[in-house]
Amino acid sequence: MSVRVRRVYDPPEPGDGVRVLVDRLWPRGVSRQEARIDEWPRAMTPSTGLRRWYHSGEGSCEEFRRRYEAELAEPEAAELLEHFRKLSRQGPVTLVTASRAPQGGHAAVLAGLLEK
Repeated sequence: MSVRVRRVYDPPEPGDGVRVLVDRLWPRGVSRQEARIDEWPRAMTPSTGLRRWYHSGEGSCEEFRRRYEAELAEPEAAELLEHFRKLSRQGPVTLVTASRAPQGGHAAVLAGLLEK
């Protein structure tokens, strides 16, 4: 199983495998051609409400993780998670995000769940 997290602003690499955008909004300043995104499963991204709550500074990282994992347990998101787990067993999957700290945000939560 191979799941990794990278910034969308970094150039794609041959070892990326399937590139999955895990942000709800398209990243600013990056064309679709430059990003080379294979899949964009919006139902698997944090909801707008959760994103706004977290970025307002009201909650902790642990509370964000708990709420996000609850969203990912919903049927559509759970189905997508299983799809990407299967893909990661077949080859590399790269979760791509515009986040400045991709290893500590929602993409890292997703990566952890995909590797289970």
